[in-house]
Amino acid sequence: MDFVEQMLKEMTDAHGTSGHEGSARSVMRRYLKNNARISYDRLGSLIAEKKGRAGGPRVMIAAHLDEVGFMVSEIDKNGYIRFLPLGGWWGHVVLGQRVKIHTAKGPVVAVVGCTPPHMLPEEKRKNVLPLEKMYLDVGCQKGFDVKKKLGIRKGDFITPVSDFAVMGNKKMYLAKAFDNRVCCALVCDLFRSLAKKSHPNTLVGVGTVQEEVGLRGAQTSAHGVNPDLALVLDIGIAQDTPGFEGEQEEKLGSGPAVLVYDAGMIPNERLLKLVIATAEKAKIPFCLTSILRGSTDGARISQSRTGVPTVTFGPPVRYIHSHNGILNRADYDNTLKLLQLVVQKLDAAFLKSLQTAD
Repeated sequence: MDFVEQMLKEMTDAHGTSGHEGSARSVMRRYLKNNARISYDRLGSLIAEKKGRAGGPRVMIAAHLDEVGFMVSEIDKNGYIRFLPLGGWWGHVVLGQRVKIHTAKGPVVAVVGCTPPHMLPEEKRKNVLPLEKMYLDVGCQKGFDVKKKLGIRKGDFITPVSDFAVMGNKKMYLAKAFDNRVCCALVCDLFRSLAKKSHPNTLVGVGTVQEEVGLRGAQTSAHGVNPDLALVLDIGIAQDTPGFEGEQEEKLGSGPAVLVYDAGMIPNERLLKLVIATAEKAKIPFCLTSILRGSTDGARISQSRTGVPTVTFGPPVRYIHSHNGILNRADYDNTLKLLQLVVQKLDAAFLKSLQTAD
């Protein structure tokens, strides 16, 4: 494995749902600590600051640490476990999957139980089972007390089981938690690349917490960082699989997906134009995308204090919010190139241009 593959493996193999990001935060800190001053907000977001040219703007570069997962909500008398979602899940991708329950005694492997199709009437086979009807099986058996033996209790967090792997096509990587650890890795890679280089601003890389349950860490960290500008790094949704109609622009290999609209934020017009112009001049492939439902950390950051000019972009990933996502290495590399070039253009003059009338 090269440096990027090893970093992505460590980032995605780390377990950390909303409110339980400690493991992922530790990995991100380790990759940043030699290139930035590290601090934390009171909700748990990691803040890495690197000063550049005096008088330049404070540029927040945010990527969320948490992954989608679950939490133990009930344990019945037979040891079967009910759970609630942390983040958006679709029932079809949950049934029959392996998970880990993270207890005070250590991780416990479990499977999301499902009734064999042989035992279901035809009509029920067609339905998507709601999460509240699902359960976890940790090897339940009469007389085996899972609370006492395994230490499982309400509130324990649950993560998918899926180790990072390089696929047969060596450009493709398979893992859980690419949403959004791939972008946490990009923040680390950016700071590494600037370790001995100047930049016309103060960069503040932030690994935000609790994005998947309401963009909470973005709100608290943005208030503390008080940025002049913000670049939010979050994954795009690759649409180059069966089920999408026609030829799709947002696909693996298309380069970073630049968000022009989501339900919580319309990007700053001049900052968006700068990102697009930078990609075009450097001949970096990219695509423009929008999200009708849902949002990124940009929604909270852009509305912090008196407002923060913000834009969001990141590499596309297949099968997000499931146990396994697929990333194309070229998209990672091109997103990093774009990020490096944009950062160098965010100087005092550009900030002043944002503050002038049309």
